[in-house]
Amino acid sequence: MDESPEWLEADGLGGFASGPVRGPRTRRYHALLLTATTPPTGRVVLVNGIEAEVETGSGPVPLSTQAYAPDVIHPDGWRHIEAFTPRPWPTWTYRLPDGTTLRHEILVEPDSGETVLHWQRLAGDGPCALRVRPLLSGRDYHALHHENPAFAFAAVARGGNVCWRPYPDLPAVAALTNGAYAHAPDWYRNFLYASERDRGLDDLEDLASPGSFTFDLAAGPAVMILRSGDGLAVRAGPHAERLMAAERARREALTPLALAAGAYLVDRPGGRTLVAGFPWFTDWGRDTFIALRGLLVATGALAQARAILLAWAGAVSEGMMPNRFPDRGEAPEYNAVDASLWYIVAVHDVLDAHAAAGRPVPEAEAARLAQACAAILDGYAAGTRFRIGADADGLLRAGVPGVQLTWMDAKVGDRVITPRIGKPVEIQALWINALRIAAARWSPRWRELEQRASASFVRFVSPSGALHDVIDADHVPGAVDSRLRPNQILAVGGLPFPLLDGAPARAVVEAVEARLLTPLGLRSLDPADPDYRGAYAGGPAERDGAYHQGTVWPWLIGPFVDAWLGLRGRSAAAKAEARSRFLPPLTAHLAEAGLGHVSEVADGDPPHSPGGCPFQAWSLGELIRLRRMLDLDPV
Repeated sequence: MDESPEWLEADGLGGFASGPVRGPRTRRYHALLLTATTPPTGRVVLVNGIEAEVETGSGPVPLSTQAYAPDVIHPDGWRHIEAFTPRPWPTWTYRLPDGTTLRHEILVEPDSGETVLHWQRLAGDGPCALRVRPLLSGRDYHALHHENPAFAFAAVARGGNVCWRPYPDLPAVAALTNGAYAHAPDWYRNFLYASERDRGLDDLEDLASPGSFTFDLAAGPAVMILRSGDGLAVRAGPHAERLMAAERARREALTPLALAAGAYLVDRPGGRTLVAGFPWFTDWGRDTFIALRGLLVATGALAQARAILLAWAGAVSEGMMPNRFPDRGEAPEYNAVDASLWYIVAVHDVLDAHAAAGRPVPEAEAARLAQACAAILDGYAAGTRFRIGADADGLLRAGVPGVQLTWMDAKVGDRVITPRIGKPVEIQALWINALRIAAARWSPRWRELEQRASASFVRFVSPSGALHDVIDADHVPGAVDSRLRPNQILAVGGLPFPLLDGAPARAVVEAVEARLLTPLGLRSLDPADPDYRGAYAGGPAERDGAYHQGTVWPWLIGPFVDAWLGLRGRSAAAKAEARSRFLPPLTAHLAEAGLGHVSEVADGDPPHSPGGCPFQAWSLGELIRLRRMLDLDPV
């Protein structure tokens, strides 16, 4: 069976439903009810999927498809799919052998987290019974579930509404339906998840099914609403009708890209944030501030952008923004040198967008943002964790052995794959931009340090004209790492203030274009490098070893095209050429992996197959920002 694109329905709280358009579930994360118990973290899978079949006068026909070990596909409901559309939500049309036509819809209502399953007969006569068996687990979304005596099958039923509580320490699961429930506990064993197998991870799971629901499709649509909690006092049919009508109106007012952008916006205690990607990322500082520029600023969602920046403003510690809030409420992780600097860039973009729109930021909010930015620069100038601090030449040094501080942060065991200790090139671009922003907006006291750092940046220019990736490598004065990586593009594009122009900028862009550019983004390492890895595949160690050693990153296409346009004066002709050259592959990709979204990574080697997280915030954000850069409607 061919690999299928995946659909996503996010609930605005960190939970979601997702699955393949056709065929069986292939990931441990594919589920119909996946809930964030401590939004947006604490994610647990409650309902993994369903078994469904329709019986007409011609006999039973399966609608669902499962994969079992060793390599068994059963039943074959996917063969009856006649059409699929993701708008306004995932919708399948099935045609049965006797000509009966059915429509099946799945949507998640934002903020409530309810998943609505809706079936309707569109064509056909005579009896038409739908039988649905929910498949339950009750586990951390990174884990797998196995048959065990602790699973509680007991059901509380009120008509067609049923509640189960498989495990006492997890939320109850309610199914609100207009059908009839029959309690018939059973285990379904050895589900095989091919994507997990390909990733070198555990790939077998057992799921529990407490019973089945029967619906009469000849009498009208069938409705099943899945939600966490034990509330059963809801009439499923009218509730689903109201919910679907409201959601249809909301979604039809949005373009596909706008709808996709909104999927990453979530609530957490203390304010709004952006999750880095689905299905396995939560909110990361670096990703949030990069993605925000496209997902929110470029689309004009400035109130949402401000809310996120204000929520993060109180998280500065010793000049550092946290890079990650762990899933289970542990202390935030302060292990990124660039997250804080991206925060200042994001603040600058938001303030600029407000000024351009003639809508001043409320004074108290502006003061809080300025205070957070000042705390970052004060901490970095004085010196903070991991030897991060301004050096005598004005540039920002950073790094200690065993800790990965830049966005190239892969680690295998205790080995950091790309340590980049010293003065990484993109960190200087961010640092100098942050100093210029602060000097212009808040205090001239940063001007001298900015000018000193800018003058020192010439040290990055290599004899080839490209830029060194790291200077004073390993904190050794004069030592350089000259591997050709894409980080240098941020010195000429993607940030408010390019550090190079003219011939030096052209040399950088030409080197990156010649060796790193692919249709889906920039490679993370020159293919001529002996450490280049052209495929992002294999087990965790193999994938992490390739992550920044050749793997393509779509988010870098935004900075690259920005630099490419800068060399051509941002003329109308240059923008037209960029639209025809750079956008079509990305637009086509929207239908290839995560429907309507852009993947986290792709293989460095042709055909540049997408991989990693199929729904990645900064990848989509940079596509949106790129569209605006090219005078197109960003969404």
